[in-house]
Amino acid sequence: MARAASPQSPKASSRTLKRRLGIFICFSGMLVFLVGAAPHWFGLDRSPVVGFVQITVFVLGLGLLALGGYFALDALWRDTPKNIAAELGTRLVGTGYVIALTSGLADVFGLGTRPLPSVPFFGYWQGAGVLIGEIVIIVGFVLFSPFWARREKAAK
Repeated sequence: MARAASPQSPKASSRTLKRRLGIFICFSGMLVFLVGAAPHWFGLDRSPVVGFVQITVFVLGLGLLALGGYFALDALWRDTPKNIAAELGTRLVGTGYVIALTSGLADVFGLGTRPLPSVPFFGYWQGAGVLIGEIVIIVGFVLFSPFWARREKAAK
């Protein structure tokens, strides 16, 4: 038995597509992040140290997570204009990713303890910088979530 097509406005259809795309990118990013962060789970661990390729893969996965989360949360806002907290949250997500990227690849950029041409190394301070970047991304997503706007409407 065929289902009848539900009449959706083009905006609603676009939001649904954006939400699904965001969730797909998030799951893809999580998989890429896990391959970079814990390659032994997938039988891909070839070195006892965390090297350049592994750092690059998990930072790329973190970027995909941030991008997918942005798409998914942006679709939840519907036609409601974003408040200042949401706008600040989007900037914090981007800033947190830049912090994590710069911290993770500090040796490659010449900012770490082992600048090129020596072998890049993921040390304690770089791990702390990536963790701080991830925390900033989480705070950004909390501020970007639309429940803040719904609370303001309920209070009026």
